[in-house]
Amino acid sequence: MNNFFPEIKKNFGFGCMRLPMKGGRVDTEQMCAMVDLFLERGFNYFDTAHGYHSGASETALRECLTSRHAREEYLLVDKLSNGMFEKSPEGIRKFFEMQLQSCGVDYFDFYLMHAQNEEYFAEYKACRAYETAFQLKEEGKIRHVGISFHDKADILDRILTEYPQIELVQIQFNYLDYEDIGIQSRLCYEVCEKHGKPVVIMEPVKGGLLANLPVDAAQPLKDLGAGASQASYAIRFAASFPQTIMVLSGMSTLDQMRNNLSYMADFKPLSDREMAAVKQVAEILNGKKLIACTGCRYCTDGCPMQIPIPDIFADLNAKSIDRSWNSDWYFSIHIQNHGKPSECIECGQCEGVCPQQLPIIQNLKEAARVFEKKR
Repeated sequence: MNNFFPEIKKNFGFGCMRLPMKGGRVDTEQMCAMVDLFLERGFNYFDTAHGYHSGASETALRECLTSRHAREEYLLVDKLSNGMFEKSPEGIRKFFEMQLQSCGVDYFDFYLMHAQNEEYFAEYKACRAYETAFQLKEEGKIRHVGISFHDKADILDRILTEYPQIELVQIQFNYLDYEDIGIQSRLCYEVCEKHGKPVVIMEPVKGGLLANLPVDAAQPLKDLGAGASQASYAIRFAASFPQTIMVLSGMSTLDQMRNNLSYMADFKPLSDREMAAVKQVAEILNGKKLIACTGCRYCTDGCPMQIPIPDIFADLNAKSIDRSWNSDWYFSIHIQNHGKPSECIECGQCEGVCPQQLPIIQNLKEAARVFEKKR
């Protein structure tokens, strides 16, 4: 139990951005089993947003969680996502009420200003989004107001200085991004410490990269001799910091959930030896200069050429770490009925919404060079 929110039972949460899928839809049968197991093991924190699965995440939670379990059994987090609401207090309220209905609840336990960066923060301030959320809290429709954040530490410091009412901060934090000059995981965490804000961690396994390591990068963890999963070291790393109250994992299968619950039910911070091992893994990965895509898929929603950008970047990463035995085949599968990298029209929509601030257009040019040269 943490010192900030005693209603949070354990420091591990169900992130609902990568739900189990079947036939192009959320596999609600499997999700119901995952929800039931999660609650049975004593966990109660569910995190969603309207944009996750193009709105299907919220409705899947209504079908699999809120209509099947008593309201006091779970904590539900939703977000005010940019580009999805009219930029006015009235527009925000309309969007918020739609979210309540989609999720099948009367209030949210936590409501976050989504994906805040310097640009979005200015837009949210201009339409009084923060003030509207604080008012909804006074009305009992929100229990706690927070932010999710993707930018430099100085911007986070500014937001928390201007709005000290913010109760928690969700940041990207993992052992690969810890000292990254773009993500600034450590520096953002230290800003939260400075302001006394509890931290919720997203992307602890960096879109699955830290759960599926190249052979050489995995060796330091293997040498520990514990037989633990690669994902367990990444998630436990994020949970080992004192300001961290919650680590989210976007689990796509019941087996993934079982594995995560097996070590988070009785959480133990990483030992010094384990910390040294994950640092070594990070050094090996950084030497490979991989594209730091987490597979959030924000870039694909508005792509006019329907290019499966995260899948192509995963193929490019696989190629660069000498998994060429399957990367070309996967690329051919990924571009079936989709746009090829060479068909990018450089509109910039993808780069404008990328939380990692990746040079997507340039990376697509590289993918075209690597994969389309023989086509």
